[in-house]
Amino acid sequence: MNLQLSPLIELQKLDLRIADLKEQRRKIPERLELNEAPLRDARRVVQEASASVEVLIKERRSSEKDLEAHEDRIGKMKDRAAQLKTNQEYQAHLFEVELANKKRGEIEEKILLAMEQIEQTQRTIATAQAQLKESEALFVKEKAILDEKDHVLAAELAELEVQQTQLSARVEKGLLARYNKLKSTRKDQALAQIKEGICVGCRLQLPPQLISQVKRGDDVYTCPYCYRMLYWEGEPVSEGKRPQVQDQAKDFELGESV
Repeated sequence: MNLQLSPLIELQKLDLRIADLKEQRRKIPERLELNEAPLRDARRVVQEASASVEVLIKERRSSEKDLEAHEDRIGKMKDRAAQLKTNQEYQAHLFEVELANKKRGEIEEKILLAMEQIEQTQRTIATAQAQLKESEALFVKEKAILDEKDHVLAAELAELEVQQTQLSARVEKGLLARYNKLKSTRKDQALAQIKEGICVGCRLQLPPQLISQVKRGDDVYTCPYCYRMLYWEGEPVSEGKRPQVQDQAKDFELGESV
């Protein structure tokens, strides 16, 4: 391995782990939001059903007042029956009483319907409250798990960021600037390992001469296709040793994806 790149390779491993930890932490609020959805739904059902019951109770009370007033009118109508003198007046009175009784029946039916709706809605509230209680317990449990996970991730992240700072100081400044520029440009790895004659960053076959240069470790070389800095894990290969990868690479055209 190129000794110049050695600390940079370790730095990249740290950077990748740090990026992974940050991504995990970023997703925690999303998971919390998702787990809170059933709780919000249960609360909404309880609130809407409770509001509906209040409206129905007001309607029932209003109808009960209407019925009370209507019963009073019917009573007065009956009192007037004794004062009727002609058959025509009596027939008109009977028709008026019939209409009044019909109206009373409509009000009573309205009251019964309101009572049924209140009872049904109250059952809905009871069910929703049970669901709300269950959802609250599940959410509290999941929140505790996610909070603990976030705490663990934050602790590891803080430790790694300290190591990142320390390791960055060991990298030659020009090389570090080059690495940071590549990392910001590519939004991923700035260094790529050579495996079986292939750049693992872009998965393209590399020229045998470039592979030999990287293996010698006498300078920093980049992939001609993705421009990542290349490294080879192993002892540097001297000029006298012919890298085996050159023979393997003959089966591929340069730049061929595998």
